[in-house]
Amino acid sequence: MASGRTIDADEVLEYRRGEFVISTDRDRLSLDVVHDFLTNCCWAKGIPREVVARSIKHSLCFGIYENSGAQVGFARVVSDFATVAYLGDVFVVESHRGRGLSKWLMESIMQHPALQNLRRWILLTRDAHSLYSQFGFTPVKAPERYMELHRPDVYQKS
Repeated sequence: MASGRTIDADEVLEYRRGEFVISTDRDRLSLDVVHDFLTNCCWAKGIPREVVARSIKHSLCFGIYENSGAQVGFARVVSDFATVAYLGDVFVVESHRGRGLSKWLMESIMQHPALQNLRRWILLTRDAHSLYSQFGFTPVKAPERYMELHRPDVYQKS
């Protein structure tokens, strides 16, 4: 950004590598792909489709696509674009894992002009610590300062 021009979070950016593209165009996302993955994953089991749609609407989203247009990955950032960002719902579909797409997705997110110079980034992970540590993420240094209201079964039918 040598020009000093700031990028609005709603401006669509694309990153290309080989047969893949990462795009921040929400209109390009496949709600079916995102919902199908999330509703079956450990952190959002049973999430309603309308909740996924609302989360996409209110986030800066990154989709990974093959040249064919098929979506093969996703991540979203919830931020005030000034001080803090929450990174969530990061995935690459199983058939496309092992190709470096998750690392490239993280590079694209961390380099996004609207997400620079934030004081704090937050994420939760069960098993991808090695991926996120490559981008400076560490375990919480002062867990006694953090509080949460966690409702893990909120999407489960009673």
